[in-house]
Amino acid sequence: MILVLAIGVLLFVAGFVLLLNVLAAGDYVIRHLTSRSLGQLAPGFAATPRGMRTYATLLLAIGIVCLGLGGITRNLAVVAGLLVLGAMTFGVASVVAIAGEIETYRALKKR
Repeated sequence: MILVLAIGVLLFVAGFVLLLNVLAAGDYVIRHLTSRSLGQLAPGFAATPRGMRTYATLLLAIGIVCLGLGGITRNLAVVAGLLVLGAMTFGVASVVAIAGEIETYRALKKR
């Protein structure tokens, strides 16, 4: 359980830092990672600020679920709340990410 808790903390912190663009971390990731072509695959939704915020939210949600699974507290209501909050956040952010990827793909196709 300690390992799951540690992974949860790392994912939560990484998502939080990218979401709030602390020390321009989100901009750095866009510039040096997500805006690069992957072979024949053009950069997509993650290469935009909106996309970076969406994927950072996904990281944050996975971190929240891991914190719940790792038993950050002994209070069952808090653990259940973390699991539900993380799962719901992940679901909503996934829909936004899929819609953003489709929108980006269609815009690239029109060029």
